[in-house]
Amino acid sequence: MTEGRLDALLSGVRFGQFASVGALGAVCDTSLVVLLTTYGGVYRGSAKLVGAEVAIVVMFLVNEHWTFSTEGGAGRWSFLRRFLKSNLVRAGGVLVATVVFVFVSGLDYRLPVGGESLWLVFANGVGIGVGMFVNYVAESLFTWRVGSS
Repeated sequence: MTEGRLDALLSGVRFGQFASVGALGAVCDTSLVVLLTTYGGVYRGSAKLVGAEVAIVVMFLVNEHWTFSTEGGAGRWSFLRRFLKSNLVRAGGVLVATVVFVFVSGLDYRLPVGGESLWLVFANGVGIGVGMFVNYVAESLFTWRVGSS
């Protein structure tokens, strides 16, 4: 890895933006997980995959126009390639987040807050946090190719 790519990857501003966008994605993801499992009767692993994909699309669009707005080529085909790459490279992060979520949520602890258990929310947050680091590196290096121009 070149020094320019490493510097771009280690940018505190970019990481802060990426983490902020990740927080938005986490809200989308977690909301869908809770709604689908609690009110829809959907298996928690399946609900996690649906929530993750919706979050990936939302995060890609925000990252495209904010976090990595100066990276990547112009035009529809470049945009489409980045979108497809984003989905592909995030598969590893989603897999990590899903395995961690299923494991932690399966511990079946209770986290009572205001009469409701927030264990699913906590478990999903742990999975998202672990998967975020995989996603940041992969998105930076492969989707938007920071520091390569």
